[in-house]
Amino acid sequence: MPASPAPTALTGVVERIIFLNEENHYTIAEFRPDGAVGTPKPEPVTIVGALPGVECGETLHLTGEWTRHSQHGAQFKIAAFRSELPASVYGIRKYLGSGLVPGIGRVYANKIVDAFGTDTFRILSEESARLRDVAGIGRKRAAAIKQAWDGKRTERELYIFLQTYGVSPGQCVKLVKQYGSQAKAVLTSEPYRVAREIEGIGFKTADRIAINLGFANDAPPRLDAGIIFAMETLKEEGHTACGEARLRDRAAEMLDSSAELVASRIGALVSSGQLVRHVPAPPGEPLPGAGLVQLPADDRAERKIADVVARLSRVASGLPPVRIDAAIQWAQARAGFEFHELQRAALRNALGNKLSVLTGGPGTGKTSILRALVEILKAKGVRVHLAAPTGRAAQRLAETTGGYASTIHRLLKYDPAAGFTANESHPLATDFLIVDEVSMLDTWLASALFQAVPSRAHLLLVGDTDQLPSVGAGNVLQDLITASGAPVTRLSVIFRQEGQSGIVTTAHAINSGDTSLPRVVPDVASVQAAGDLTFIVADSAEDCVRKVIKLCTEYLPAHFRRIDPIGDVQVMAPMHKGVAGVANLNLELQAALNGQARGMRTLAGEFRPGDKVIQLRNNYDKNLFNGDIGAITSTDAEAGQIEADFDGDRHVFTRAEMGDLALAYAISIHKSQGSEYPVVVVPLLKAHFMMLQRNLLYTAVTRGRKKVFIVGEPAAYAMAVRNRESKLRVTHLREKLAGAAA
Repeated sequence: MPASPAPTALTGVVERIIFLNEENHYTIAEFRPDGAVGTPKPEPVTIVGALPGVECGETLHLTGEWTRHSQHGAQFKIAAFRSELPASVYGIRKYLGSGLVPGIGRVYANKIVDAFGTDTFRILSEESARLRDVAGIGRKRAAAIKQAWDGKRTERELYIFLQTYGVSPGQCVKLVKQYGSQAKAVLTSEPYRVAREIEGIGFKTADRIAINLGFANDAPPRLDAGIIFAMETLKEEGHTACGEARLRDRAAEMLDSSAELVASRIGALVSSGQLVRHVPAPPGEPLPGAGLVQLPADDRAERKIADVVARLSRVASGLPPVRIDAAIQWAQARAGFEFHELQRAALRNALGNKLSVLTGGPGTGKTSILRALVEILKAKGVRVHLAAPTGRAAQRLAETTGGYASTIHRLLKYDPAAGFTANESHPLATDFLIVDEVSMLDTWLASALFQAVPSRAHLLLVGDTDQLPSVGAGNVLQDLITASGAPVTRLSVIFRQEGQSGIVTTAHAINSGDTSLPRVVPDVASVQAAGDLTFIVADSAEDCVRKVIKLCTEYLPAHFRRIDPIGDVQVMAPMHKGVAGVANLNLELQAALNGQARGMRTLAGEFRPGDKVIQLRNNYDKNLFNGDIGAITSTDAEAGQIEADFDGDRHVFTRAEMGDLALAYAISIHKSQGSEYPVVVVPLLKAHFMMLQRNLLYTAVTRGRKKVFIVGEPAAYAMAVRNRESKLRVTHLREKLAGAAA
């Protein structure tokens, strides 16, 4: 690599392909750049990136940037490329001899090029019968070579066409994988279809392609796709519904079109069933939610929830007779203490009503009541099922109640091909279902869960309404509390450690808007081992990171020998970006806690044995779900695989699956929902102002079981506590609940 400023463009020949991932065409290759006339031939360099359809011998025009690998040195990281078939005899030999065309190995490649020279490619395309003039090539082999060559040429032309219209190499791979030889036809006639059908190609990419292809700005397919995209972006913000006027204005601005045109297309989408409109009530009868529009899937999911709530209220309980007050007295005797009146009310509501809700903050006695309820039901021979959205929450529920608990996905027996096998037609074999951490339930998962509840069963929903709302769209717990008519018990008296827990008292102070700081120290050395919540002041993002690392690598191992600084400590940041964001914290913590291990580089970063990792999406084949945390047990760069342990189950990940994993020394506070950790460390800076909200800080603090350390600026703490205006989510569930109950 030259010593002068590194170029961002290279032209040369692919000499050797070192590694190729067949799934995403990620390639590592030896590449010889062109040299100036009269100068020595440049030494080969290493290039890395997606190179679909490229073979040895091709001339490539690359754009990208130079990077340096810790083990392999300088590499050119490809952002885009343009390829040319080789024109020299040397290049043609290398190209045909690379094995890209079945039937042509190195021996036959040499024979063919010896016979036809630089005219070889034209012969293969236009006069393939002449191949039979080459010794050893008969009619069948010539026909097979011709067929393979034509297929390769079609694929190559398709990649060239796609890149001409701004499609990246990675997106080319996805299009060809989805549509095969029809990819060009689909793209030219229905460019917006790819945004609906291919993950990773959204409306903006499809729109750029369509405009490059000459689609008009006000073409109905463009407007329709833009409106649906606007609805989907609102869904990503947590909404399952949108006011029609708001949707019109948002889509019109995004599409640079008139409100009138967009409004007419909204009407057309409603007529075709691609949107659902909730019409206003007659004059004088205002109806909440009137004028809202929804995507059909969200409308159906909410209707199912409302229908099940109504069904549970109509059908008699299937529980055996229970003398509730006597059962509560029995449970108190077993617990060894008298329940608070609110706790007794929760038991009465759960036993006496088909649907009930139990909510409250940490330390208010939810665990005691759930344990008592499970004991009462088991004593009566009732079939009890317990579930939670995440594996860790389910494990905690099982430990605290003494019952068996599972994730909701496992409870409903998810089949990747058929969906949830426990459903309305095949309900769960249960008499009483208890679901914890319901604040995490989005509309889709709640709908699937509710449909599987038998009509005669009881359903108890347990959650903390002050936590962050679900990552997915909806506001299910709050909507049910407001409009389902089910009895709600709000536990408010703190019991844990007789009110002395700093974690618990601080959490409740945050909820009440109290900006008073917990115990404050100027540095890590001043932390006292006795307290369970400490605020360590940091005067900058860099200082914050240094103190987080010092906590994890020095203070905790020195003072708490039973605490594993990797497995038991969870750093949780408000944001992903920035010096004190999740991404940089993971790199710093990996270097500090696992810097000696040799790992494997992937598109997702470097993974090393011993690394803590998080699953980023649901993988039903592996029975792994978004937010599950595990540890890398081994890496095999030659085989392109890593192995990771998740709660005792070992899973192998291929290179194509490694994008589903990320380092988890640090995670976002949103990803921590439903989990508890022995020790929690929270970087908190004014630079995080976009995310600083009361429920975010409350959620972070309540994730710690033994110790919580907040590292940052006192002003950021006050900013978070004062900001209680978490974005209001728009749904239509309350109206559906009211309608179903009428």
